[in-house]
Parts: sequence; C-alpha cells; structure tokens
Amino acid sequence: MSELLTREQYHAIAADLQLPTQSFIDGRFRPALSGNTLPTVNPATGDVLTNIAACNAEDVDFAVQKARAAFDDGRWSNLHPGERKAVLLQLAELMEQHSRELAVLESLDSGKPVAECETVDVPETIHFIRWHAESTDKIYDQTAPVGSDAVAMVVREPIGVVGAVLPWNFPLLMLGWKLGPALAAGCTVVLKPAIQTSLTALRVAELAHEAGLPNGVLNVITGRGSEVGAAIGRHPDVDMVTFTGSTETGRLFLNYAAESNLKEVVLECGGKNPCVVLDDAEDLDAVAEHVVAAAFWNMGENCSAGSRLIVHENIKDALLERVCAHTREWRTGDPLDPANKLGALVDKGHFDKVVSYLNRGKEDGHTLLLGGESMEGNFVPPTIFDGVKNGDALAREEIFGPILVVITVASVEEAIAVANDTDYGLAASVFTANAKKALRAARAIRAGTVTVNCFGEGDATTPFGGYKQSGFGGRDNSLHAHDQYTQLKTVWIDLS
Repeated sequence: MSELLTREQYHAIAADLQLPTQSFIDGRFRPALSGNTLPTVNPATGDVLTNIAACNAEDVDFAVQKARAAFDDGRWSNLHPGERKAVLLQLAELMEQHSRELAVLESLDSGKPVAECETVDVPETIHFIRWHAESTDKIYDQTAPVGSDAVAMVVREPIGVVGAVLPWNFPLLMLGWKLGPALAAGCTVVLKPAIQTSLTALRVAELAHEAGLPNGVLNVITGRGSEVGAAIGRHPDVDMVTFTGSTETGRLFLNYAAESNLKEVVLECGGKNPCVVLDDAEDLDAVAEHVVAAAFWNMGENCSAGSRLIVHENIKDALLERVCAHTREWRTGDPLDPANKLGALVDKGHFDKVVSYLNRGKEDGHTLLLGGESMEGNFVPPTIFDGVKNGDALAREEIFGPILVVITVASVEEAIAVANDTDYGLAASVFTANAKKALRAARAIRAGTVTVNCFGEGDATTPFGGYKQSGFGGRDNSLHAHDQYTQLKTVWIDLS
C-alpha cells in the first residue's frame, strides 16, 4: 500500500469517482425490474452520493435463476480447482490495482476513516480472497478405513447457490470473508450488501467479471433488507445463507429457512465483548492502547468491539488515567482526512440510537470520564462511562458505537463471572502477566475468540464466530470456513 494522501487529495479522488448505480446480475449491470431506485447517502455530510437500484423479490428470483443455471451447468464448479484459483487471484490483483479507488469509495459510503480503509479494510479483503484462492487446490478429500472389501471415499461438493447478506460496518472485509471460501468451493453467489453501503460490492462484482468469473457466478442485488434479504432467505432455490449482522436479524434468517427449504444458515451476530484486565497486568500504557483500540476502532461499529472494560480494583485508577490519555489522541471528524481516527456513524438512525445511550448513561448516574456529547452531523466522539454495573443497560445491550463502560471487580473469579454474564459470546480479551491465569481465563470465558494481552480477531488462518447469541451454524475464516460451503458425500465401492 502506498503512502497516505492529504485530505485535499482524497476529496479530489472522491469527486472524480464513477459511482455504480445498478445491481449486477448474470455478468452485467441491470436496473431493478420495477425501475425503482433509492438514495445512498454520505453519512459524513448527509449528501446523496447517487441513487441505486431498489430491488425486490422479483429481482432476487431472477438473480437466483441465473446463479442456479451457472451452478447446474458447471461453468464454475466443474472448472479445475487450479483454474478457479487463477480467476480469484486475478480478482485480488485487480482489486490491488484499484485499491485506492475502493478505499475512497468505502469511506464515502460508510463514514469509515479513509486511513483505515487504505491500511486495513482493502488490503485485508484482498489478502482473504488470495488466501482462500490458494486453498482451492489444497484441501484434500478422504478415504475411510473400511477394510479390504470396499473403498469408501468422503468427498466435498459445493453446496450450490449461496445467499450472502452483508453488514454495513465492514462492507468490503465481510465481502472477502464470504466470497473467498464460497467461490473457492465452487458455489455461485447471490450477494446482498447493506442498504447503506452497496457501492464497493458492486465495484468488486465488476472487477470479478473482468477477472474472468463466468456470468451468473456472482450476482449483487441492492435494496432493502425487508425486500431483498427476506427474499433471499425464503427462496427455495437458495441452498445456504451466510449472514453477518445483528442477532435480531439473524433470527429472521432461521425463520426464513424453516418457512422454506430448510436451507443451511450460518450466522455471525452481535457481541458485548469483555476486555478483562487483571491486577498483575504489565505495561499498563500498552494495555491502555489495546483497550482504546478495542472500544473505539471503526467508531465502535464492530461486533467484536471490547465495549466492556472489566478491570481489577487494584489497578483501575492507574489504567483509566492511561486509557483517557490515549483516547484523547483519537480524533473524530471528516472521514476523508487521514488525521482522523473516527469518522461518521453510518446513518442518522444509527446516530440517534447511539446518542440515546449517551443520554441513558447520564440519566442512570454513571460517571462520565470522557466525551458524552455528540458533534454536528453523524459524529460521536469516544465516550467512557465509569461506575457501571454489569446489569445496567449500557453493559448488556449492544450499542455499536464509541462508548466504553468500566466495570470494577475484586478477583479473577469475579472478572470471569462478569465476562460470561451476557447473552453474547463473540470475542474477549484478557490482560495478565501470569501464563496460567491467562490460559485458565481463556478457557473459562465463553467466546469464539479470546485474545491474551492484545485486542484482535485472529487472521485468515483462524476461525471467527461466536457462542450463544453471537453465532450459529459455522465459522468465517480459516479452512473451517470452507466446510459451510460444501456438502460431504460418501461414495462406497464394493470390492468383494
């Protein structure tokens, strides 16, 4: 990735972008069959960027027909794995060539800081697509130990037509998490980006076609969740749905599957993730940096955000002093200014929700250490509330904004009990200098990913997903992600 530009240079690039406006089906851009459109808005300014196709169930049915035809005739699934790999690697190469364009497009559409888009979201998306591309011809099938009178082969076959429904907080990155393994497995995809953040998915579909992906293999349908998402979930010819988003919406996809063809469903949903700091943690300045990143990265619009700081009373004051100092370095403002670490919240509705929690924290009498007041536009600066109990609304409900709550504990046992006292179980962090405590806590905390002495989500090699109401049915990332896009078949050959 080249060096970051100036604010003025990013704005100049943004002004020259050619924005996609139509859905991408069967190898070309198409308007909604109804002709309807809906605005996509720059959350930092409130300006309409463009109007995109407002699709509905009729468009979804058309896209699924094309995806089914592409799957059934084998134009993708029957290609040699090495050929599929080559196409995906070419897609990654084209995305790299257009990486700055994608970063600015992502920032404009979502409110994300352009520096994060350039240095994290775009390169990570490319990396995930490359990683899964390389796995295409490296995952072996098996034979079973059934004796000398038979041969039993256990083979993987692509599951078929995949419905991929993306969130608005990491539009490109979640696209990479879904498309990489689904396409590597040989599936065809009908992908719905979030209504707020459709532009980069449409551009990637265009680049995928240029890379050599056959018509019908990747289809991107824009529109409202109530019309497009529900139609994908209920469609009898969609074989599985992979969804990242809220737990509330995730439940709907389980219902849609039950109402239709019992399609496979994989959900990665919400989180209220604990960041546990024990009293023997070393280098509190470094700990504070991780705590701040966990809470405020991507404006807190992150399922794995460490929004609950559970800290031992013996070191609480010393840690909070450092946390507040580091938080003051996280500047909020224009997403296209690379000096800003926090951009705009994704839209006015979500902004209002987050502000309601700011007001709730004050009304409930929590101690406001930092922030607490919204800014003009859809901007909320990083905010820290102390004196929060784990039963309070701010500690139990997923805010999805830059609000950190501090919960004080007196022992390791209490810290783990508080960490687990939640409906969610997506991620957690533990800070301690004692290896035994670290491993015991990591084992005891019920979450899909537990990091020790750092905040993070693992990488392409590690599975990502949640316990309890944070996940269902499978995992993103790693070789395990390929399992959910395949069916296992036993082929028994009698040799007797």
